Formats: sequence, C-alpha cells, structure tokens
Amino acid sequence: MNPIRQLISQTAIYGLSSILGRFLNYLLVPLYTYTFSTAEYGVVSEFYAYAGFFAVLLIFGLETGYFRFRQNPQYSSDRVYNNSLSFIVIMNLLFVGCVFFWQQSLAVLFRYPDHPEYLLWFACILAIDAMTALPFARLRAENRAWRFAGIRMTEILITIGLNLFFLLLCPKLLTQWPTSPLMNLYDPGLGVGYIFLSNLIASACKWLLLVPQFKAIPLSLNPGLLLPLCRYSLPMVIIGFAGMINEMLDRAILKIMLPYDLSTNLQMLGIYGACYKLSILMSLFVQAFRYAGEPFFFSYSGRADAKRAYALVMQYFVIAGVFIFLLVTLYIDLFKYFIGEEFRVGLSVVPILLMANLFLGIYVNLSIWYKLSDRTGLGAWVSIMGALVTIALNILWIPQWGYLGSAWATLVCYFLMTGLSWALGQRYYPVAYPLGKISSYLLLGLGLYFTHHYLQENLHWNVWISGTLGLLVYLLIVAIFDLRPLLNKRSRTNI
Repeated sequence: MNPIRQLISQTAIYGLSSILGRFLNYLLVPLYTYTFSTAEYGVVSEFYAYAGFFAVLLIFGLETGYFRFRQNPQYSSDRVYNNSLSFIVIMNLLFVGCVFFWQQSLAVLFRYPDHPEYLLWFACILAIDAMTALPFARLRAENRAWRFAGIRMTEILITIGLNLFFLLLCPKLLTQWPTSPLMNLYDPGLGVGYIFLSNLIASACKWLLLVPQFKAIPLSLNPGLLLPLCRYSLPMVIIGFAGMINEMLDRAILKIMLPYDLSTNLQMLGIYGACYKLSILMSLFVQAFRYAGEPFFFSYSGRADAKRAYALVMQYFVIAGVFIFLLVTLYIDLFKYFIGEEFRVGLSVVPILLMANLFLGIYVNLSIWYKLSDRTGLGAWVSIMGALVTIALNILWIPQWGYLGSAWATLVCYFLMTGLSWALGQRYYPVAYPLGKISSYLLLGLGLYFTHHYLQENLHWNVWISGTLGLLVYLLIVAIFDLRPLLNKRSRTNI
C-alpha cells in the first residue's frame, strides 16, 4: 500500500475508535453536568488534570523509545519490548504501593480527607494505563490497528455502561425499590467517586484483554539495552510533562489562582472543564493522528522522498484541522447542548481552545526533527520553554481574566512552541513545509469565523444559514485548490 494512503487509513481506524469511542464517552458530559453541580464537576476536572501529569511520568518516555529502538538493527524488536515493559511494570507497582501506604496523608494534602479512596483508585488507573501503553504501542508498530481500536472501544463502552449504572439506574432504584439487592453495591454519598470507580473497572478490563501481550514476555532488565534506551527516552518525559503543563496546568491551578472563595473557584473550574470538552473533536483528531503518525514517521524516514511526504502530511493535516475548527465554532449553538445550561457561560473559550489544539497538532507534525535526528534533549528544551510560558501567563492572566486567561495562555504557548520547533527543525532536519498554503488556510478559517459572527450580530443573519454558508465556502476552496489538483495528478499517473 502507498505509505501516505496507509497513514490515512491507519489514522482513520485510530480516529474511528477514538472519535466514536470518545464521542460515546463525550455523551457522558451532559450526564455529569446535568447530574452534578459546577463545584462537584470541578473535582472531576481537577483529578483528571493531575492524572495527565502522572500518565506522562509513569511511562518514562519508553513508548517513543520503543518505536525508535525497534528500528535499530543492533537490537531485536522483542528485546526492546521486553526490557521496556519490564521496567514500566516494576516502577508502576512501586508507585501504587507508595500511594497505598501514604493514602490518607495524600488525601489531606489534596484537600480530600473524606475520600482517600479517590487517590488509590486513581493510582491504580494510572498504573494500569501506563503498563498497557507499551502493548498498545506494539499493536501500532505492527499495524494491528483494528485490535487496538477494538480494545479501546471495549474499555470506553464499559466505562459508559458503568457510569449509566451508577449515576442513572442506581439512584432510581434507590427511590423506587430501596430493598433491591443492587443497593448493596451503591452508596449515594460517594457522588463523583463513581466516575472514578467506573474508570478503574474499565481499565482493569482493558488490562485483561491485553494479558496475552504480558504472558508471552519474560522479565528482562538488560543494562546494555536499558541505558541507551533510557538516555533517548527520558527527555521524552520532560517533553511530555511540559506538554501536560501546557494542556492541564490551567485546570490544576484554577482552584488556587482564581481570586474567589474555594466553592466559587471550583464552580469556575467546573465551567471551564465542561467547556474544554467542546474542543474534544480537535483533540481527538490530533490524538488519532499521533497514534498513526509516530510509527509512520519512523518507518518512512529512510525513504528518499520522506521529507516531501512529511510536508504533504502537514498540509492536509492543517486543512482537516481548520475544517474541524469551523465545524464546531460555526455550529456552537448545537454543540452547546452537550453541557448543562449553567456551564454555558464559558462558551467564549471554545474557539480559543480549538485553535490552540490545532497548533498543538502542527507542533506534533513538526516534532519529527528531534525524534529522527536523535535530539530529544533539544526537543525537551522547546517543551520546557512552552511550559514556562504557560506557567507565567496563567499566573499573570488568571487573576485578571479568570478561565479566559487560561485559554489564551494555552493558545499563545502552542503558537510559540510551533514557531520555535519549526525554526529548530529547519536547522537540524529541514523539511520544505508549504508555509504559504498553511498560513492561508489558517487565516481563511479565522476569517470565516469572524464573518459568521459579523453576519449574525450586525446583519442579523440566521445562525444556521451563515454557519452553513461559511463551511461550504471553505470546502469549495479546498476542493478547487487542493482536492482537484490531487485528483488530476492521480489521473495522469494512472494513464
């Protein structure tokens, strides 16, 4: 199969599982925001923000290291896999043991002294996710996208089913049939804890489905392989951790930085966390591309036309990303119904976060320069610079602008990281990206978005008419300037 077509097909499969699965999971957002108060949902947003940081730390960058070292003829793919997985399993078991031992003290530190079980459940979720990351990476490397997608979908469906059971069915049974045997499994006082418990059970089921990948792997810790593997991979921890600062810091510190009382701060955090979910389509697209793109970039790097392919991938990535930006922003009056009414006061952050995530995707494309040139340490400095910008702007802007300041800080950070990564890439692994075309599509998307609002607010156009017109104009321009030339080129090639 043509490598570009293979990348597209793999992205489609990963995207199908991610988008369909996350969309189903996304449907839980109305359940949460209509069931819990803004302050209660703020607890959920805070915990999942912390989870993002630990998820990066507990994989130790070995996911990317595995992709790089399995291509090295000096080591066999199985040896790289065995050593990486053994190291991750041992370290994560130690992590869970530490959390279990200091459970109550940590609960007091995080201001949840009445629910220390939250921390233990989350530690187990994080450990399972980290230990299954490498088996998933192997499935990606072996192009077993359908098995990858099937396991992911199973995990998500179990999560959804358990949420519906605990948050919808059990409260009704408690009211209508309080003597039901099922009530032995339900404690109304646990509240949002059932969201965490559902996630834990689903993660355990995911691990069971991946047991064959664990059973066939003997424990192996070879210093001769682990040392160079860790030298390459550990900077990826810094990169990933800095990336989590850029992505999650706002939700982790809003409770502290907002200039109100704790209850109001949690309410604002809940509003921001719910509105952040409305940018999920862009996040899913970037995630699906990352799943398919990373093994593609490594496996294609030896080809003579590799850099040309990378430039073409970037071009069509931006075209698709701008389409998603327009789809959500032009039809925000439809998407807003996915969150409860009291959460909709924060909708102004959605376009900012969508554009921020689009620049994150561009940065993911650009990151091949340090991965393929083995300059992960230099790549870590780019991420550190981005993290410092995020920290500084959040500290500066949250007290003034609230969660809107966090959204702008995210966009500014990813924009600066994209520019810096492009500049360094041109020095260490130059790729002739079509900057003119990429910039034109980004400006076109912003232009259509602002035109849509002008037609609504000043000329009083119907929101659906102006939104649909803007989307059609964009698709027409893409068809004329990119799809038609591409189809004509293929036709000439086939003649």
